[in-house]
Amino acid sequence: MVRLAHCSCRQLTVVTNGEPRKISVCHCRACQHRTGSAFGVAVFYEADQVTASGEYKTYMRPGDSGKNLEFRFCPACGSTVYWLPEFRPRLVAIALGCFEDSSAMEPTQSVYEETRHAWLSLSIRDSGEK
Repeated sequence: MVRLAHCSCRQLTVVTNGEPRKISVCHCRACQHRTGSAFGVAVFYEADQVTASGEYKTYMRPGDSGKNLEFRFCPACGSTVYWLPEFRPRLVAIALGCFEDSSAMEPTQSVYEETRHAWLSLSIRDSGEK
């Protein structure tokens, strides 16, 4: 299945081909800050399933593993569309909310539960994959 994701102004786009490897809800403080929300949702694809186009700026930060995450965002509207996790070099993470149609994309795991907001309740069928 081919899916389209893009920033708010549609300048930075990503096309995916096939099914994602996993869909992860992340409650870490870094994702909360990045999204301005209670959590972030990343849709992970194999790098060869992803084609990105458009201009982007990068923001690099170390992850808990000590390896970097390279976030790519639109220089015009500021939307973070996708990122490259150094600890998983063959994967590309795409922000769930950037997809044209994410209605059938159900999360398969939830991570950093220790920093999940107490008022937040989610029903996620854990795939067991880390």
